[in-house]
Amino acid sequence: MTTDHKPDLDELTLLAAASAQVTQACDCGIDTYREWTRVPTAFPQVQMRAVGTLAGDPYAEPTYAEYHPAGTHYWSPEAPVALQHFPYNRCQVQQCSVCRRCCLTYVEAGGYYVEPRIRALAGQTIVDVAAPD
Repeated sequence: MTTDHKPDLDELTLLAAASAQVTQACDCGIDTYREWTRVPTAFPQVQMRAVGTLAGDPYAEPTYAEYHPAGTHYWSPEAPVALQHFPYNRCQVQQCSVCRRCCLTYVEAGGYYVEPRIRALAGQTIVDVAAPD
């Protein structure tokens, strides 16, 4: 599920704010994925629709540099969503068609495995930071 639309910082912040306003329970469980999490096998992917991509030029290798100025790490719920840093520069933005919550997804590709990962889109973690050199 991909789309060529590349949401800017303002659009992403609006999607996150709208997602935070949702109070209904839903099978997607997006609201429980505050940090990067392996996508559960029971995740209702059929409920998801593509909103856009944060990935850049498909012919350029994006950076693997992460952005953690406050001592967070990859697995932290408070880790900033820095769009031009790893893993956000490889993410798809998806929205549940039932509850309208939004999330970020990407596929982690290790030496011997691939693992789809998911994180709820939360406005308080989105930051505008330049790409690393």
